[in-house]
Amino acid sequence: MPSRLPSLTGLRFWAALLVVLYHLSRKVGELPLVGPLAWYGRSGVTFFFVLSGFVLAWTYGSSPASAAVFARRRFARIWPLHLLTTGLSLGADAAIGAALPVVAALWSLALVHPWAPSTVYGGNPASWSLGAEAWFYLLFPFLLRLLAPRRRVWLPVGAGCALLGPALWAAGALLPADPVLRGWLLDYLPLTRTPQFVLGVVTGLAARHGLLPRPRLVPAAAAVLGWHLVLVPWHAAVPDALWYGPYSAAQLVPAPLFAALLAAAARRDAAATAPRLLAGRTAVRLGEWSYAWYLVHEVGIRCWLAVQGRPAPGAATLGVWLLLAGGSLAVAAALYRWVERPCERLLRGAPRGRDAAAPLPPRGVRVVRQRRRGRAGSPRGDQPSVELSRLT
Repeated sequence: MPSRLPSLTGLRFWAALLVVLYHLSRKVGELPLVGPLAWYGRSGVTFFFVLSGFVLAWTYGSSPASAAVFARRRFARIWPLHLLTTGLSLGADAAIGAALPVVAALWSLALVHPWAPSTVYGGNPASWSLGAEAWFYLLFPFLLRLLAPRRRVWLPVGAGCALLGPALWAAGALLPADPVLRGWLLDYLPLTRTPQFVLGVVTGLAARHGLLPRPRLVPAAAAVLGWHLVLVPWHAAVPDALWYGPYSAAQLVPAPLFAALLAAAARRDAAATAPRLLAGRTAVRLGEWSYAWYLVHEVGIRCWLAVQGRPAPGAATLGVWLLLAGGSLAVAAALYRWVERPCERLLRGAPRGRDAAAPLPPRGVRVVRQRRRGRAGSPRGDQPSVELSRLT
């Protein structure tokens, strides 16, 4: 099986784009055709949760790391940019005269802010998902230890997680009528999102070991698109405020579709037939920028609206969309190059000994040396395997 999955990096960009368009549509103003499709684009966060579980299982399923090593790698991956963008967000609030969420920001630096409704947005509203990811990272070593040696349970567990999302959404009928509390319980609470991560884990394990049917990329992508098309008339018929409205459904129901898409993309990577739209150099580079883009784009939108207000419908709205999306993507590219990658390398630690003299791996891939033994148990030398450290 391949050690690199460039299509999954490319898919990260499309998921981040969906979230960016969601915020532009809701806050700046709608555009014909694109606006209705992006109105529930926050489902891109659900995709990221499934992707996180998939990639971690693919990476560590055959060569588990200790809990301490895993925690250090994950901290190095997400926290430095989280710290910087939280500071940028607080600075933006101060500049535009908005209230500073100091307590929530302190909670967010410890990545525990989504566990309470009053602090869920932290110092940077986009960072709520990082608190959920931190919870997933805490669970992952135990999940891997429990699931990895028990292949027979992977598919039943995956099926249970796939069904649990719609069940949680339907349980909205039993939740308090307060929309804030209900929204937190259904959309933000990490426990509610955990089945999406677990679904990604079992799908990644099963795909890595060839235990899934052969999913095809085009039908899987068409199913995801079809789901978002269904949300358009649903939105017209049912208000979001109602428990059976499409808002929470857009985030809790489509996880199985995303899991199928990831498995299909990984299969194409394994066959070296991935389309350039997902695995080409430009697609991969955009995917590498997606984490920073996700964290900074809302800050730019907030500042624009505070200074300029909402634009007039039509061409003016399109111009603001392009300006804010393109400008925040350029900032994300700079943050990836000058902050995200250097800080991650620094916190992960420089290679030593023989690794220090080895050729550098492809960008975005960390080489991990594993000892292989011959039939008699004698060492056969260090063989490199790669960790997909930058996909999540």
